Parts: sequence; structure tokens; C-alpha cells
Amino acid sequence: MTLIVDFLFRVLSRLPLAWLHRLGGWAGWLAWRFSPSYARRLDENLARAVGRSDLALRDAAIAEAGRQALELPFVWLRPQDEVLSRIVRVEGRELIEQARAEGASVLLLTPHLGCFEMCAQYCSTHAPITVLYRPPRKAALQPQMEAGRARGDIRVAPADVSGVRRLVKALRSGEMVGMLPDQAPGQGEGVWAPFFGRPAWTMTLAARLSEVKSVKVIMVWTERLPRGAGYVLRLSAPVEPIEGTLEERCVAINREIERLILACPAQYLWGYNRYKRPAGVAAPPDDAQC
Repeated sequence: MTLIVDFLFRVLSRLPLAWLHRLGGWAGWLAWRFSPSYARRLDENLARAVGRSDLALRDAAIAEAGRQALELPFVWLRPQDEVLSRIVRVEGRELIEQARAEGASVLLLTPHLGCFEMCAQYCSTHAPITVLYRPPRKAALQPQMEAGRARGDIRVAPADVSGVRRLVKALRSGEMVGMLPDQAPGQGEGVWAPFFGRPAWTMTLAARLSEVKSVKVIMVWTERLPRGAGYVLRLSAPVEPIEGTLEERCVAINREIERLILACPAQYLWGYNRYKRPAGVAAPPDDAQC
């Protein structure tokens, strides 16, 4: 299976980005059509977030999810310079430059929005960056993921105790760390916090890392432009301070993620099981308590 996946990735990586996005749009619809549980989760999560049923937005989200999947061979296997050349505009780059000039370390928080794989690729051009690495569910994808993420000045840290130590060490050394704070954590790795009005088991690691001395938190995401025209990478400072208790920091981070998502809801992975409850975790409070 690994050899087949490797072959397919290498074939797809040779296609123009516009072709991959067109194929990805069709793939997104196939996934939605033939996976009732995925379709239900996507529809429900999107409707909850925007507060209404919006068929045009839902249709766009279905296609964009497929484009995110089919652009991976391009992002992971094409030469890094070529991949970065597809970023047509960067907004907020001065935030990283200012932090580096001040000698601060940077915690980059990237939700499952747009081409999130592109964020670390770009930020590594400013300084070495260590990114949290969680093995994919399908083991056959692991070689491609490792090859695509661990190149240039990008270092990967596994999602375990040793990986957390690497992240803390990087921040204490004045370097950059990147992670997806809206990943669903396991037992003992999260707290219940509201996410679009519903309790979500929220990772505490991002909140803990934000407590490291002299850390600056920067939100970052990459918008996918139509018809393979490239990407716009956007960096921004949190609207509200990430401070207080661990739980308060988790709540604040979720609110920051919500703001980014609502700027471009069609490109969030609504089919991701953000609200799942890990085995051994007590049931969440009801929605009213959040």
C-alpha cells in the first residue's frame, strides 16, 4: 500500500496546481457523497458556526476540502522554492520580523484552514521552526508527510512527551514553533472549552506553550486562491491577549481560531471531527454552560 500511495503522490505532484485544485474539487464531492457520517458532520459543524444553513457556502466547503487534500503532493514533493513561489502575497510579515528583532520566540498557531501546510514552509524562511507532528491515520501517508514537512529549516516534533520537550526547548532558545491548536487531543491532553458555541475537547499544549517566557503568539493561515492562482499568507496578532489560567488561555485561543475561520469559512475543514470525546474523558457540560 505504501508503494502505491508513494507512486500516486509522485504522479500527482507533477500536475499543475490548477489541475490539482480542479481534481480536488471533484474529490471533495465524492467524499461527501459516499461517506454519510462525514457529510453529516460537515453540514452540522458549518451550520452551527455560521448560525444558519447556507447551501452555497456548504458546497464551496465540500470542494475546498478536496482541494486541500489534492494539493498536498504539490506542497510536500515539489522543490521548496517552487512551492513558496506560489505565495503571491504575505500580509503581516512584519510581526515575525519584529519578534525576531526583539529576540523573542514565536508561537505560530494555524487552524485547519486553507492550505495550512504552507504556513511552516513560509515561516521557515525567517528562522528555523519546529512543528508538532502527529502521525496520519493512514500509515501509508507517513513517508510523504515526513518528507514534505521535515525539509529546509523545518524540524518536526512528535506528539508525545519527547516532542513537547523539543517545542519548549525551541521556544526557550528564541526560535519558532508551529502547531494546529484545533486538533482533537487525547485523554489527559485537553480541557472542555467552547468552540462555536459547543463544548470541544481542546488541547492544552498551545496554551501551555504560550506561557513560556518571552513568547509572542502569532496567528497564521494561508488562503487558497481560485483556479490555482496561488495563495495569500496572512499573519496577525491575537485580537485579545492569550493570558490568565490554562482554561482561560484555551478559551481565548479558540476564540482567535473562530475569528480566522469566519474570515473564510469555505476553506475550513468542517468535516474534521472537532467535537469527538476521547475514551475515558467525562462528558462535556451542556451548551448553555459554555
